[in-house]
Amino acid sequence: MCAKKVNNTLFSGSEKANIDSVAPLAVRLRPRNLDEFIGQRHFLGPGKLLTRMLEADRLSSLIFYGPTGVGKTSLAAVITNYTKAKFYYLSAPAATVSDIRQIIAAARDRLAASGARTVLFIDEIHRFNRAQQDVLLDDVEAGVLILIGATTENPFFSVISPLVSRSTVFHFEPLSQQDILKLLKTAIADSERGLGKFDIQADEKALKFLAVMSDGDARKALTALEVGVLSQAARKPKAKIKFNLEVAKESIQQKTIEYDGTGDTHYDLASALQKSMRGSDPDATVYWLARMLAGSEDTRFIARRIAVCAAEDVGNADPMATVLAAAALQISEFVGLPEAQLALAQAALYVACAPKSNAAASAIWQAMADVKEQPTKPVPKHLKDSHYPAAKKLGFGVDYKYPHNFKDGFVPQEYLPAAMKKKYYLPKDSGCEKNIKRYLQKLQSLIQSAKLDSDGINSGRKEG
Repeated sequence: MCAKKVNNTLFSGSEKANIDSVAPLAVRLRPRNLDEFIGQRHFLGPGKLLTRMLEADRLSSLIFYGPTGVGKTSLAAVITNYTKAKFYYLSAPAATVSDIRQIIAAARDRLAASGARTVLFIDEIHRFNRAQQDVLLDDVEAGVLILIGATTENPFFSVISPLVSRSTVFHFEPLSQQDILKLLKTAIADSERGLGKFDIQADEKALKFLAVMSDGDARKALTALEVGVLSQAARKPKAKIKFNLEVAKESIQQKTIEYDGTGDTHYDLASALQKSMRGSDPDATVYWLARMLAGSEDTRFIARRIAVCAAEDVGNADPMATVLAAAALQISEFVGLPEAQLALAQAALYVACAPKSNAAASAIWQAMADVKEQPTKPVPKHLKDSHYPAAKKLGFGVDYKYPHNFKDGFVPQEYLPAAMKKKYYLPKDSGCEKNIKRYLQKLQSLIQSAKLDSDGINSGRKEG
């Protein structure tokens, strides 16, 4: 077992033992091998990729990506027992370029002298700036250094792309409630590293409560268990410790909602909210809305998402959706939280339950594409502005027909250049839009009738 680096300082033997003696339960109980590792069975288990790499000692650069307390650092520690390579640990917030260069120099010397490889584990690698990450690149690419980076942020955004492309990314998921329960029971039974030296009577309901409230975070669950046990042991050293539901609630307090207002959680939840509204699922809509509100998301951002969905996915199938979305934006800014959640929920649920049509959105998307990609079309003369003296001399507006001077406020005339025959707006048979569709069909019939009449008159004139 190699020396452990704490705050970028190497300790060995008795010094490390003294440090470990005051380590919290979550650190003491870290797995020593793959058999003790809990969770992440989608890539770690019999026949899985990472397991095969470790068993064959054919480790390549890795990036561990996932939330806190799911085993990223623990797995890196396990790897030290499966590789013959020299293992170094760096904490990115405390490390410097000089630290990196020293390790790289030692790795080159070791490789040249004995052919031995070097593994560098960097915790919170997303905290390295681009210059620090660039220092690693050449030696990682050359194979001098095997990099294992751990990050809670999406590496495809927080780690430079050359490092990502040279690494295998493993996505860690929150631990299941069953995994947390297993870990808690192991901690209670383990007398060497856990709490087994205490006479603990643990209520199953209390342990399940911790498993739920920890939200997949093993560190949070183990810390709560340790607090509940040690607080009782301090008062009555030799008495039986009863870890019941009441003690569990006092130990973990309130559930913490993990939410990154600028990272993956922010965008993933916004996407889930909008797709649930578009998919007409009110229950999913209000759940994702609650997740965002509980995570202290900006109410204006939520209101904008609702407004966009109202205009894009409901459109003219129910124009009131856009009205409610606009009202929710104003109300949420006026009253603030917690009352703002009522207006946001009303608007989001209305959008979710409204008939859907993206015909209006499709129309502007297609028109914008033509404007940007096709030759620009001139405004027909009869539609041009005629409110200045020279306009009539130029023929602008002369042949324009004022619709309100005709029956039903409509008269056939060209509003696009004659060469343009494209239909942008195609209303659907959904909600209010089916009425718009019927009305446009009626107007199209009038246009066709007028065209036939005009052709007949012109034909008669030619015959005469």
